[in-house]
Amino acid sequence: MKKVLICFFIVACLFSFTTVCLATENAINNETENQLIQIKEKESKELEDYKETYGSDAYGLTAYILGKIRIYSIPLCFIGIAVGAIFQYVIGVRKLDVRDRGLVLIIGFVTILVICQVLPLVFAIIVKGWRS
Repeated sequence: MKKVLICFFIVACLFSFTTVCLATENAINNETENQLIQIKEKESKELEDYKETYGSDAYGLTAYILGKIRIYSIPLCFIGIAVGAIFQYVIGVRKLDVRDRGLVLIIGFVTILVICQVLPLVFAIIVKGWRS
C-alpha cells in the first residue's frame, strides 16, 4: 500500500510540474508576443515618420536604413577596434606580422565607423538641401 501511495504521489508531482512549466511558458510566450508587437509598431511608426519627413517612400526607406546602420555600427566597430588593439599591442609584441594585422584592423574599423556616422548626414543634406 505504501508503494502505491508513493508512486501515485510521484506521478502527481510530475504532472503538477509540467502544468506549472506549461503555464509559465504560455505566460512568457504571451508577454514576448506583446513585446514583439510593440517593437513592430514602433519601427513601423518610425519608418512612416521618415517617409513623411523626406516626402518619398524611397528616400524615407533609405534614411531609415542609414539611421539603423549608424546606430548598429558603433558597437560593432568598437569591438573590431578592440580586437585590432589586442592584435597590435598584446599579441604583436612578439610577432611583427600580427602587429601589422592589428594596425590594419584598427584603421579599417575606424574608417568604417566614420563612414557609417557621416553617410546619413550627407544623405540628409543632399536630399533635403538640393532636392527642394
